[in-house]
Amino acid sequence: MPREFSRSQRLGAQLQRSLSELLRFEIKDPRLAQASITDVAMSKDLSVARVYFSLLNPDDDPQPALAALQKASGFLRGKLGDSLKIRHMPELRFLHDDSIAHGSAMSKLIQDAIDQEGKGQA
Repeated sequence: MPREFSRSQRLGAQLQRSLSELLRFEIKDPRLAQASITDVAMSKDLSVARVYFSLLNPDDDPQPALAALQKASGFLRGKLGDSLKIRHMPELRFLHDDSIAHGSAMSKLIQDAIDQEGKGQA
Protein backbone atom coordinates (compact mmCIF):
# COMPACT_ATOMS: atom_id res chain seq x y z
CA MET A 1 0.00 0.00 0.00
CA PRO A 2 1.55 3.35 -1.03
CA ARG A 3 2.11 6.02 1.57
CA GLU A 4 0.08 9.19 1.39
CA PHE A 5 3.08 11.49 1.86
CA SER A 6 6.62 11.10 0.62
CA ARG A 7 9.60 11.12 2.96
CA SER A 8 10.56 14.61 1.76
CA GLN A 9 7.08 15.95 2.62
CA ARG A 10 7.11 14.33 6.06
CA LEU A 11 10.61 15.61 6.83
CA GLY A 12 9.70 19.09 5.55
CA ALA A 13 6.65 19.23 7.83
CA GLN A 14 8.73 18.10 10.82
CA LEU A 15 11.41 20.68 10.04
CA GLN A 16 8.76 23.40 9.82
CA ARG A 17 7.33 22.50 13.24
CA SER A 18 10.76 22.29 14.86
CA LEU A 19 12.04 25.50 13.27
CA SER A 20 8.91 27.36 14.37
CA GLU A 21 9.45 26.24 17.96
CA LEU A 22 13.14 27.17 17.84
CA LEU A 23 12.27 30.59 16.43
CA ARG A 24 9.75 31.20 19.23
CA PHE A 25 11.66 29.88 22.21
CA GLU A 26 15.40 29.64 21.46
CA ILE A 27 16.36 32.52 19.15
CA LYS A 28 16.69 35.85 20.96
CA ASP A 29 17.47 38.03 17.92
CA PRO A 30 15.03 40.99 17.86
CA ARG A 31 15.10 41.00 14.04
CA LEU A 32 13.22 37.68 14.14
CA ALA A 33 10.53 38.72 16.61
CA GLN A 34 7.99 39.27 13.82
CA ALA A 35 9.07 36.34 11.61
CA SER A 36 7.32 33.01 11.17
CA ILE A 37 8.09 29.91 9.14
CA THR A 38 5.43 29.37 6.49
CA ASP A 39 6.75 26.34 4.58
CA VAL A 40 9.72 24.03 4.14
CA ALA A 41 10.36 22.45 0.75
CA MET A 42 12.87 19.60 0.64
CA SER A 43 14.98 18.63 -2.36
CA LYS A 44 14.47 15.10 -3.74
CA ASP A 45 17.70 13.84 -2.16
CA LEU A 46 16.90 15.57 1.19
CA SER A 47 20.17 17.50 1.15
CA VAL A 48 18.65 21.00 0.92
CA ALA A 49 15.69 22.49 2.75
CA ARG A 50 14.23 25.70 1.33
CA VAL A 51 12.72 27.42 4.36
CA TYR A 52 10.12 30.07 3.55
CA PHE A 53 9.44 32.76 6.15
CA SER A 54 7.09 35.71 6.34
CA LEU A 55 6.78 38.76 8.54
CA LEU A 56 3.67 39.71 10.50
CA ASN A 57 3.68 43.13 8.83
CA PRO A 58 3.96 42.42 5.08
CA ASP A 59 5.21 45.98 4.43
CA ASP A 60 8.37 45.50 6.53
CA ASP A 61 11.72 44.96 4.83
CA PRO A 62 12.58 41.22 4.96
CA GLN A 63 16.36 41.72 4.60
CA PRO A 64 17.17 42.10 8.34
CA ALA A 65 15.20 38.95 9.16
CA LEU A 66 16.84 37.08 6.28
CA ALA A 67 20.29 38.11 7.50
CA ALA A 68 19.43 37.01 11.05
CA LEU A 69 18.17 33.63 9.83
CA GLN A 70 21.27 33.08 7.72
CA LYS A 71 23.47 33.99 10.67
CA ALA A 72 21.59 31.56 12.93
CA SER A 73 21.50 28.72 10.41
CA GLY A 74 24.41 26.83 12.02
CA PHE A 75 22.77 27.06 15.45
CA LEU A 76 19.43 25.96 13.99
CA ARG A 77 20.99 22.99 12.17
CA GLY A 78 22.69 21.89 15.39
CA LYS A 79 19.47 22.09 17.40
CA LEU A 80 17.55 20.30 14.65
CA GLY A 81 20.20 17.59 14.55
CA ASP A 82 19.75 17.02 18.27
CA SER A 83 15.96 16.78 18.09
CA LEU A 84 15.52 14.93 14.77
CA LYS A 85 17.19 11.57 14.49
CA ILE A 86 18.27 11.67 10.86
CA ARG A 87 21.63 10.73 9.43
CA HIS A 88 22.30 13.94 7.49
CA MET A 89 20.85 17.31 8.43
CA PRO A 90 19.93 19.24 5.26
CA GLU A 91 21.40 22.61 4.39
CA LEU A 92 18.95 25.40 5.29
CA ARG A 93 18.28 28.02 2.63
CA PHE A 94 16.00 30.83 3.72
CA LEU A 95 13.63 32.60 1.33
CA HIS A 96 11.12 35.36 1.99
CA ASP A 97 7.52 34.29 1.33
CA ASP A 98 5.61 37.31 0.09
CA SER A 99 2.32 35.51 -0.59
CA ILE A 100 0.68 37.33 2.34
CA ALA A 101 1.49 40.70 0.77
CA HIS A 102 0.15 39.50 -2.59
CA GLY A 103 -3.00 38.21 -0.90
CA SER A 104 -3.67 41.48 0.89
CA ALA A 105 -3.04 43.43 -2.34
CA MET A 106 -5.52 41.20 -4.18
CA SER A 107 -8.09 41.61 -1.39
CA LYS A 108 -7.68 45.39 -1.60
CA LEU A 109 -8.17 45.32 -5.38
CA ILE A 110 -11.30 43.19 -5.03
CA GLN A 111 -12.68 45.46 -2.31
CA ASP A 112 -11.96 48.55 -4.44
CA ALA A 113 -13.78 46.95 -7.41
CA ILE A 114 -16.78 46.12 -5.20
CA ASP A 115 -16.82 49.68 -3.84
CA GLN A 116 -16.64 51.14 -7.37
CA GLU A 117 -19.46 48.88 -8.57
CA GLY A 118 -21.60 49.89 -5.60
CA LYS A 119 -21.04 53.59 -6.34
CA GLY A 120 -21.87 53.09 -10.02
CA GLN A 121 -25.26 51.56 -9.28
CA ALA A 122 -26.31 54.18 -6.72
